[in-house]
Amino acid sequence: MRTRPTTRPLILAMAVSMALVGCASSSGGGGGGSNQYPGATANRIVRAEIEELGQVNGLQALNRLRPRWTTARGTADAPVLYVDGARRGGLQDLQSMRAADIQEMEYMSANDASTRFGTGHTGGAIMVTTRR
Repeated sequence: MRTRPTTRPLILAMAVSMALVGCASSSGGGGGGSNQYPGATANRIVRAEIEELGQVNGLQALNRLRPRWTTARGTADAPVLYVDGARRGGLQDLQSMRAADIQEMEYMSANDASTRFGTGHTGGAIMVTTRR
């Protein structure tokens, strides 16, 4: 009588291999942010990142740390700027802010910004929280 080899070890080996590949490819930090900056993500700049830049203004800090936030997306407008919850004129207002006065900056997509603030956010929004 002929015995059939069991496929269980093969299936188990494939499952373990897939799990290891999945773990190795995960970013673990939310993308964009480095693990050395707790709370930093592709959509959030934290105080520790800003401090390393030295004497720059808010717009320079933004362009150095997350330049993609200010690039046009198709026909979308520039992101709308909010500082401590109040709408500002535009990103050029960041030039008059010292980066040392900024606690955090966060990018919101057009959909999230429109849900939170209403229409007129086709380029998204950048929310700046200052050090108080």
